[in-house]
Formats: sequence, C-alpha cells, structure tokens
Amino acid sequence: MKTFWVLVRRNMRLFFKDKGMFFTSLITPAILLVLYVTFLGNVYRDSFVMNLPAGLAVPEKLLDGLVAGQLISSILAVSCVTVAFCSNFLMVQDKALGTSIDLRISPVRPSTLSVAYYVSTLAVTLIICLAAAGLCLGYTAAVGWYMSAADVAKLLGDVVLLVLFGTALSSVVNFFLSSQGQISAVGTVVSSGYGFICGAYMPISSFGEGLQKVISFLPGTYGTALVRTHAMQGAISELESFGLPETAAEQIMLALDMRIRFFETPVSEAAMYLIVGGATAALVLGYVLLNKLKKR
Repeated sequence: MKTFWVLVRRNMRLFFKDKGMFFTSLITPAILLVLYVTFLGNVYRDSFVMNLPAGLAVPEKLLDGLVAGQLISSILAVSCVTVAFCSNFLMVQDKALGTSIDLRISPVRPSTLSVAYYVSTLAVTLIICLAAAGLCLGYTAAVGWYMSAADVAKLLGDVVLLVLFGTALSSVVNFFLSSQGQISAVGTVVSSGYGFICGAYMPISSFGEGLQKVISFLPGTYGTALVRTHAMQGAISELESFGLPETAAEQIMLALDMRIRFFETPVSEAAMYLIVGGATAALVLGYVLLNKLKKR
C-alpha cells in the first residue's frame, strides 16, 4: 500500500510539474466560460425570449440566471471528461518515454501501477473540475442566482460522478496509446467532438430524429442532462412563479435536455444516475481486464 501511494503522489507531482499539461487543463474551463459568455450568451437569451409565451413579463435577472445555468452546465459536462483525458496523458507519456518499462521491471506489481494511474488521474481531475465548478457558481451568483443549497449539492455530486466516468473512459482509451502523436490526435478529437455528442454544445433535441436515437445510447448524454437539470431547475421554477404554464415549462426542459426520452420513453433522474454509474463501473472493469490480459 505504501508503494501505491508513492506512485500516486509521483504521478500527481509530475502532472502539476508539467506546466503545459497543468495550465491547459486548468484554464480550459475558464476559457470556455469566457467564450460561452461572449459568443453564446446572447444566442441563449434570444432563444429563451422567443420561446416564452407572449405577454409573459420576465425580469432581466431571471433571464440572466437561465442563460448562466445553461452555460455552466455545458462547461462542466464537457470539462469533467476532457480534463480527465489531459490528466491521464501522463500514462501515455510514460510509455512514450520508456518510463513504464523501468517501472514494470521494478518490484512494483503491474496492477498497483495501473490503479495508481487511475487514482492520480481521478484526484487531479477532481481538483481542477471542482475549482471550475466554483468559478461557474461564482459567475452564476454575479449575474442571477436561483439555485438552492440542494441544487448546488446535487450539481457538485454530478461533477464527481462525471469525473469518475471521464477518468474511467480516458483510462480505457489511453491504454491503447503509446506515442506523443497519438496523445495529440486523441486530445483534439475528444476536445472538439465530445461536447457535441453529449449534448453540451447543442441540445440533442435540435438534432435529427435518427441521430437523437443514436446519442440516447451514450452515457455522457445523461450526465449532461443531470448537470443541466440541477443548474437550471431553480431558474425554471422561478419562471413558473411568474406565470409560465406548466406545459410550457415542460417543453422548455425537453428542448434543453433537462428531460431525456429513450425512444419516446421518459428517463427518470434515478435512471440517469444508474446509467452513468453503470457505464463507469463497466469501464473500470474493462480497464482492469485489459491490464490483466496485458500482464498475461
């Protein structure tokens, strides 16, 4: 056990020592927040205004709160996975530089080495993503705060769950990588593509019916829905208190992916947690089996 924690500390120390990996992971959520506020804030606001019933007077602060909830939910849903990939690139760097060979010929068990990579990646990603969540909550408080203490607790729980999922996914994918070029390629694909397929950049309700059905099989879709629900539920409830009909509120939540349907069947919040949690457990099991097979 002592060797395991030494390896975990070694991996974390190397990650934070590598200024390129560390600052890229740390500033990505902040850059996304600035870009979203600058370029998408007005688009989201106009979309809300266009879809509200005629004659419904909504305060500017409430509109800002709605926009902020959608912005931060998109940022956190993406960052929890993309940051995990950045944090886990140390495992691939060790392969590329030959460090993993030195570690494996030492008395360290391969299973200990593999789990140490996973735990260190999880710890680093949690530190960065919880810091990003604090930044996002600070922005929300500045423009329009409608979240309850329960909403905040659930949102932070969603971040932890998605970090577990992102770390497991990155561990399985990075297991097959062994060069710096592969790191760059995978990092580019994940950074640019994950936000679309999980419904963070664009709600899946805006996609075609066939693509919606395909995306409904992906666990990340339900992770995004959980984050968005807990980031925006308070603002939606406040909107109803100003006279928004319940049916209109339901349509807004469907359009924003706060309500997900799997082949026309509504998916409950508990089911979403089971889907993301089950996918995480399956990926962790797959990572363990891959390392066992490699050892053989």
